[in-house]
Amino acid sequence: MRTFDVELLRRHFDFPRLGRVVTNNAASTQPPRELTALYAELAAGYENVHRGQSDASVRTTERFERSYDTVANWLNAPSRRSIVLCRNTTEAINTAMYSLLTEFVDGDNVVTTLLEHNSNFVPWHGLTRELLPRFGRRVELRLARFDHQTGTLDLDHLSRLVDSRTKIICCSGASNFLGSKPPIDRLRQIADASGYAQPDGSRRSLLLIDGAQLVPTAAVDVQQSDVDYLAFSFHKLLAPFGVGVLCAKEDLLARARPFLYGGDMIAEGQVFPDAVGYNQLPWKYAAGTPNILGAIVSAEALRLLLDLVDEATGRGGTEGPATPWFGSPAPFPRSAIEQTMAVIADHTRRLTCHALDQLQQIPGITIYGPRSAADRAPLVAFNIAGRRPIDIATALNRLGVESRAGCHCATLAHHELGLDPPASCRLSFAVYNTLDDVARAVGALRRIVGATRRTLHRTIV
Repeated sequence: MRTFDVELLRRHFDFPRLGRVVTNNAASTQPPRELTALYAELAAGYENVHRGQSDASVRTTERFERSYDTVANWLNAPSRRSIVLCRNTTEAINTAMYSLLTEFVDGDNVVTTLLEHNSNFVPWHGLTRELLPRFGRRVELRLARFDHQTGTLDLDHLSRLVDSRTKIICCSGASNFLGSKPPIDRLRQIADASGYAQPDGSRRSLLLIDGAQLVPTAAVDVQQSDVDYLAFSFHKLLAPFGVGVLCAKEDLLARARPFLYGGDMIAEGQVFPDAVGYNQLPWKYAAGTPNILGAIVSAEALRLLLDLVDEATGRGGTEGPATPWFGSPAPFPRSAIEQTMAVIADHTRRLTCHALDQLQQIPGITIYGPRSAADRAPLVAFNIAGRRPIDIATALNRLGVESRAGCHCATLAHHELGLDPPASCRLSFAVYNTLDDVARAVGALRRIVGATRRTLHRTIV
């Protein structure tokens, strides 16, 4: 693997010159200048999509539809017909849940885990405890445990929870609190062995993966992994806010009911007093005017990411990337995605490893999750004895380090670890972070701990 020059990549972002140490990337990443400039350029000459015959409308529609192709290309989905663009990961998971609503029958169950982000627990809780009971259907929600020491999912326990009435297994691809990464291939095996009778005649449980923390650092191939649903958001992939993705098998989207009803999700002219005909995929799941510019810019974020990593590894020589993907309509080869994501995974793994090594030397610290950086997403959650997480994060901010305190929407896992209140402080890294960022964050924490100990000493004296 070629050497990765992170400073070359950082030149495309504004935050370094502002002196910011951005280590809250599991919440959202920073956009490069090219994307903010593209947004401004598009805003000056765009029109609505599927709703006009002007040159601007035709151009905008072409680029908007092409964004679906780019996302499918990135995930190795068969076509745009497997892609649903929505607001965020939460809406993507809700789209999957609501699309399956009418398929559940009395006695079914849903299996998820205590590791989940609330976005992959609360929808299924609402489904089984609130929505389905209104229709007289009793569906159980089952929760798989995790190892409190390592943060890894207890696959044996999950396997015992799955039976012939398990409609769907819903699991995080990487925990946003503990960082642990359940093996998707093993989850697929467990789902395949359930024997659940699906409407299409297959006898297997569906598998939904919350990829919000997985997709930014891994080359996810939905055909190879054979997941039924994959959800993630672009605001963790260098793009601005407002666009999420549900990638689903085409037959599931074709047979299921849409999440939202309205304009553009119906076939042209197929609306009658007693019947409505749905549009073809993927527009069946695109009711109303979409986030047009957000979709275009988000797809271009994937293309730009290839270019930025190419430049930073020297694969394109001194004049930039050999094949500039940004702004190009051309599909990219799988090898380009795999090489790019391998570089990102290696770089963020080094940062996480260094952070783990340095953080564990701080007196009174408790670090949660896997011991090895190789076994976790690029994030580290911790607590320090005698300090509230919110006070740590606030003090870090005063010292120029951006972090996050709270339950990170992983409330169940915090409760499971006996944290009261359910909170921790978290540092999380992205492709543009440096070892100096890690050093500054750890150094700031040492100052905070030192100040606490001096205060305690003065109090005792």
